[in-house]
Amino acid sequence: MSYQSICAVPGVNAWGMKEGKYGLALIEAEGTAAGVFTENLVKAAPIQLMRKQIKAGKLEAVVVNSGCANAYTGKRGYADAVTITEYAGDVLGKKPSRIGVASTGVIGRYLDLPLIRHQCEEVAPKINHTEEAEIMAARAIMTTDTFPKHALVERDGFSVGGICKGSGMIAPNMGTMLAFLYTDAKVDAEQLRSALKQATRRSFNRVVVDGDTSTNDIALCTATGEAGKVNAKEFSGALEECCRILAEQIARDGEGASKLLQITVTGAKKEDDAEKVARTVIESPLVKTAVYGEDPNWGRVVAAAGRAGVKFDPDAVSLWISDGGKMQHPLVKSGEIIADLAAAKKAMGGKKVVFTLDLAAGKAEATAWGCDLTEKYVEINGKYTT
Repeated sequence: MSYQSICAVPGVNAWGMKEGKYGLALIEAEGTAAGVFTENLVKAAPIQLMRKQIKAGKLEAVVVNSGCANAYTGKRGYADAVTITEYAGDVLGKKPSRIGVASTGVIGRYLDLPLIRHQCEEVAPKINHTEEAEIMAARAIMTTDTFPKHALVERDGFSVGGICKGSGMIAPNMGTMLAFLYTDAKVDAEQLRSALKQATRRSFNRVVVDGDTSTNDIALCTATGEAGKVNAKEFSGALEECCRILAEQIARDGEGASKLLQITVTGAKKEDDAEKVARTVIESPLVKTAVYGEDPNWGRVVAAAGRAGVKFDPDAVSLWISDGGKMQHPLVKSGEIIADLAAAKKAMGGKKVVFTLDLAAGKAEATAWGCDLTEKYVEINGKYTT
């Protein structure tokens, strides 16, 4: 069996099903847990519930529905979120207070509780620890995604696996994405919260597809502890790598996207500065459309960097472009234009476009991911509910 993600982690079992637009996944794993949530003021009912339940620092399972976000649904929506945990608790034999819940789909619609009850009853008996199980769970939570997203990072003595969904309504500050991460490392709640927060900041919060921040974004991480204690720094690095792999897949699968866009900013005074510049460039519609048209209009990158609110000397920056391979084509060197536009255009012809921008102001760096902006994005979102 060739595992891709969560079921490679000892102590994790899963399954999922999809009926048209509506899917449901159950993931069973007991252990220490932590969560990171959307910063949108309009928080969906499951987010409101999980922000309370995660304070206990323990989870035994997670139930996820797709097709309806259960967002902006008031008291009824909150009660429905509680009801879903009760459904999952009934079929799994667990306390509802130890069940994580997440939803994704259309905002401003109420859940079809009879359907979710039916799906819980269908999924629970099939939960197992196989590659097929993790694939079924990842597919069940998809909405406009075109492929299921998996990541697995293995270290000497422990592993970190994750699945996620995300394609549109993606912007920093958790951006619509759901991520479910698992490790067999033994990690206490405080350490897990700190590691997840940092990993999220350096991965999911650096993905921009369209500039919209969802009402439902959530990342949950559960540590089963079956591998025993591990080096804290090594664990944090593995968790960050797992999140980064998933984040790049979200960017690659941006709604209507034809190209993955990556920007690495180096030479910043501090990481926050590099992050601000990278995020500003990656979310620029002018940069995105130039990448789509394979137009080497690199000046848009420098212009976007200049409005990020970070101080640097424009006459000292350097800029390169590549297709993700080892060969980087210089565009600007220490403020001097040296662009070979033919070579730059050729570098934009593949499925990945990478800009590297050196601010020449320090030693900090950051990378952000996004995608091009195409007519297909408008088509998808112009008819999302119809």
